[in-house]
Amino acid sequence: MSVHSRGVKPALAADADALTKAPPAPKHLAPHAKAEWRRIMPQLIARRVITRADLAGVENYATCIGIVRQIEEERAAAGGMIDVKLFGVLNRAAQTARQLAAEYGLTPTSRARIGAGLAEDDDADNPLAV
Repeated sequence: MSVHSRGVKPALAADADALTKAPPAPKHLAPHAKAEWRRIMPQLIARRVITRADLAGVENYATCIGIVRQIEEERAAAGGMIDVKLFGVLNRAAQTARQLAAEYGLTPTSRARIGAGLAEDDDADNPLAV
């Protein structure tokens, strides 16, 4: 009988080949996607989880976020009317962005996996630590 780890993702860890400086946003990205790239890249660099090989995935994440924001802007400009076709696009882009965000430690749960929110000596002030 085999052991399955379905649904269990491995813990993220710092990569030996991690980038130390954020590359500029790709020129072909839309304005909202570029803004997202600039917003997240410093976090990813600081956590040392992004390598040059990961940049296409980060680009896809930023693109999906850009699509969601553009559709929301267009919806707001149209008085809040929801276009069913655009809602489907928005929904798929948001879902893909969420999945990619989890891959790169951009969600609370995925950050907890890499210990991004923990101090170095977490239990020093904890009277319940054993």
